Amino acid sequence: MNKGAVVLFSGGIDSTTTLYWARKKFAPLRALIVDYGQQHRIEVEMAKKIAAGLAIAYDVVTLPLETLLSSALLGDGRSIPESLAASRKEPGVPSTYVPFRNGIFLALAAACAESHASRNLVTGFNAIDSPDYPDTTVQFSRKMAAAINQGTAAGRSGGGFKVHTPLIALGKKEIIAMGIELGADYSYSISCYRGAELPCGRCPACDIRARAFTELGRQDPLLARLQKEGKT
Repeated sequence: MNKGAVVLFSGGIDSTTTLYWARKKFAPLRALIVDYGQQHRIEVEMAKKIAAGLAIAYDVVTLPLETLLSSALLGDGRSIPESLAASRKEPGVPSTYVPFRNGIFLALAAACAESHASRNLVTGFNAIDSPDYPDTTVQFSRKMAAAINQGTAAGRSGGGFKVHTPLIALGKKEIIAMGIELGADYSYSISCYRGAELPCGRCPACDIRARAFTELGRQDPLLARLQKEGKT
């Protein structure tokens, strides 16, 4: 089996955990970082820092989706929800959903992987903490893998792609525990939707992250680093 892989890497808790997971399983390994116009694009710089610190090759793709798509994360005028509970009270999908984002990113990852003769695509998709997002499910991942294998030369030749979703059935507490066991450093991992290095502590992403570290009885390494640097 082909052992090369491309990791979809945002620098958040989930993708940081999967980067450490993939680091133990695949070589060569590349991280694909996407600057898609997100308001919290500080995550891009932090993702680069994390990948570089692990000596993992990375590519940064600039994709101005804010000119095409509607999402609170892309500054469409809607407010970021004040908590996970508030987000789940919204009708339909959350305002922080970016239309087909994971499909777009997987397509880019597949093209990148094919160009580097890799056949493994690693994602941090998680259906437990984000059940209202349609592009984080097992079914979505399987069907995207089928489409990728249908539409690539690698798939046609029989050496097709596999989409790996190691976190798909885990909650944030379990994801962080897995990362700790893998030796993951979360001190530069950014989750906050509001765009600052210092987390707001209120948005859905901050809410989920804070609850998980509290349940584990641990201080968030990001907050510990910011305190040490006098940024809190």
